[in-house]
Amino acid sequence: MKPKATIRDVARAAGVSVSTASRAMNRAGRVSADAIVAVTRAARDLGYEADAVAQSMRTGSTGVVGMLVSDFANPLYARIITAVETRLFAAGTALLLASTHNNAQRERTLVDLFRRRRVDGLILGPCEAESPEYLARLAADMPVIALDRDFEGDNAGVHVDHYHGALQATRYLLNLGHTRIVLMTPGSILRPGRERIAGYRDAFAERGVPIDPTLIRAEKSAMDFAFSEALSLLGSSDAPTAFLCLGTRILSGVLLALRHAGRTMPEDVSVISIGDTDMSELFNPSITSLTWDLPAVGTAAAELLLQRLSGQTPPRHERLLLTTQLVMRESCGPLARAATTGPRKLALRPS
Repeated sequence: MKPKATIRDVARAAGVSVSTASRAMNRAGRVSADAIVAVTRAARDLGYEADAVAQSMRTGSTGVVGMLVSDFANPLYARIITAVETRLFAAGTALLLASTHNNAQRERTLVDLFRRRRVDGLILGPCEAESPEYLARLAADMPVIALDRDFEGDNAGVHVDHYHGALQATRYLLNLGHTRIVLMTPGSILRPGRERIAGYRDAFAERGVPIDPTLIRAEKSAMDFAFSEALSLLGSSDAPTAFLCLGTRILSGVLLALRHAGRTMPEDVSVISIGDTDMSELFNPSITSLTWDLPAVGTAAAELLLQRLSGQTPPRHERLLLTTQLVMRESCGPLARAATTGPRKLALRPS
């Protein structure tokens, strides 16, 4: 077996000293452009690969960061993760990714695993029962970016303005005459769910309209929960006329329940998706959605982490808040029409 090329072999082939070759390979210290070109060409010709372990011991960095989300198969998270990976790759940093399945113990186990792998920093999404103090303890050892979860002290994070998004969406349905509006969101403790519930409640309070607390369904993000809950509500004597629900498996469950109950959109029931996915746009009728710039969320989280890793930003409390917008489609209609369950030949669209 041919022995592996060493940094000395690279230096000899490039006609430079070992220290110069090392600086050229690591892009560190003073080194000329010509030396970088010569060393890079020599390393490629010799098939030289730097020893990542030795390199990390010298630099104190592995060039890898960890990211934890509840479910990376979730299409909303998938676009955020792609943006994070793209920004980190451009900076020469790799991404180590795992799912917590919204389980706090699993999150802590994975964080410990990442730390043993000597990741340079962490991006942590929402998870079951959060603790800002936990993030603060982690941040004592490495940069930690909170992704849509609570944090305190000198940490940094990226938040989506779920409060005003839910406020805007609920106002829209109230303007259409709906008062029997179901809110389906995962969890009432985690920041996204908590903020959505607050926005929903405040929209009702503005109009002086009492809220039926049974219409706020904050449970696990699972299709079976959404289907059974929605079907039960639709079968009640005072059935809801509108649904505001997270646009993943919960939306799928609601749509399935509508079909089983023989209800159609927007003739019988209006639906707004929290989070825009391909399903919302391609479903017939297309579904009005509360959306935010998912790639911008991921890019912002990666940028905050890179700044802290480079020392550009001293440790301080820093929060980036991204706004939401309501994308009008075909799934919502006025209450007068929604309350009539008979078949319609003509489907009017809201202006």
